[in-house]
Amino acid sequence: MTAIDPRLSADMMEATRLTREARLSEATVLIQRLLQGKRDPGSVPGARVGSAGFGTRPPSAGHASRALDVDPATGAEKNADITSSGMGTVPSAVSLTFKKPRGFLDRIDHRGVMQNLNDLPGRPMERVGPLVPDGARFETAIHAGAHGSRAFKLYAPSGLRAGQSVPLVVMLHGCTQSPDDFAAGTQMNKLAEEQIFLVAYPAQPASANAQKCWNWFSPGDQERNSGEPALIAGITRQVMRDYAVDPARIYVAGLSAGGAAAAIMAAAYPDLYAAVGVHSGLACGAARDIPSAFAAMRQGGVGTRPWTSAGALSSQIGRTVPTIVFHADRDTTVHPNNSDYVLAQAGATAGDLTTTVEHGQVPNGGRTFTRILHATDCGTAVLEQWTVHGGGHAWSGGSPEGSYTDPRGPDASREMLRFFLDHPHPSPIADAC
Repeated sequence: MTAIDPRLSADMMEATRLTREARLSEATVLIQRLLQGKRDPGSVPGARVGSAGFGTRPPSAGHASRALDVDPATGAEKNADITSSGMGTVPSAVSLTFKKPRGFLDRIDHRGVMQNLNDLPGRPMERVGPLVPDGARFETAIHAGAHGSRAFKLYAPSGLRAGQSVPLVVMLHGCTQSPDDFAAGTQMNKLAEEQIFLVAYPAQPASANAQKCWNWFSPGDQERNSGEPALIAGITRQVMRDYAVDPARIYVAGLSAGGAAAAIMAAAYPDLYAAVGVHSGLACGAARDIPSAFAAMRQGGVGTRPWTSAGALSSQIGRTVPTIVFHADRDTTVHPNNSDYVLAQAGATAGDLTTTVEHGQVPNGGRTFTRILHATDCGTAVLEQWTVHGGGHAWSGGSPEGSYTDPRGPDASREMLRFFLDHPHPSPIADAC
């Protein structure tokens, strides 16, 4: 029998410990690394689903994902050649697992790491497709352009009529999540059924980031017409071409790394997005590399606006993009004061605003919260900040059907949608009110 590398055995024991502590998402990530034959030295220790933690971009990957490497159902990398991916030498014991993966999983089972791989969480909706009402569609598409390609999923509600002009909400998932998982957790598709709008879920593949995080900390992914912002904007415009989207009602929101990416989209494309929702995220430009990203996550990071390049309407450069922020005060993954920096960045051009503070509690023993509104002289709240008391790094009011949700919190999806629909994109000739 082939001897098992001692480092591999140590990782097995660690995966066992995580499983026994019910930290199954972390155990899953570790097991996936075992199957890949190496540890990922660039990933966040104990990275969790939906966290703003991140893995390193594989050496062979650039901004442009290769279309043949994208699984159209999930956005994950496929058909990768591990012997030429820059991963280095694969230990002999692990090399055998690629020839006989079931045998390796059996050895893990015998060591008590897991009883059944199918019972592990992390990507449940990729195994069983989400339920879609009769007449609705939740379909996969591919965007390909000058900056590369990305898979995305698009939800069209059953009540959508041909040619009907409707809003579009672009939802950016957190690390290790997928479009299906994020849709299940946020329940945004359910709201689309109620109020008739389209929902697009861009998928970040492992070929772009080992943990499927949006690369919010990379300078090349913080600029207009560059990297991931160009891809997300390209997806948005593709949906606009294919459907009768109301150009005045296009919005973007995200969780954690996706929240940070949403803040970037609002700063880089104020002419495209009417308003933005940032949940447990960071301001645009809060980090410029991996060390500064860790620092921003730990203690908060001041945002810097990107230079809005040619292509944006001149009347939109410097526009205050209405922003709604959710963050829990016991978030140990992304420091809660990052919500203050997001609001400060968004309101930098807003002038004097009137502040109103409200307190409340979710019915039936739910969490308490503080809601702060910042309104113009016209009485319109252009900035809205929710602090969820006692919550952690999770989508507030989300469904347990998805990963990293807090069902006890106020309904972030519904509140974001309410805020969005109250803020259509201003006409270039509209007055201040």
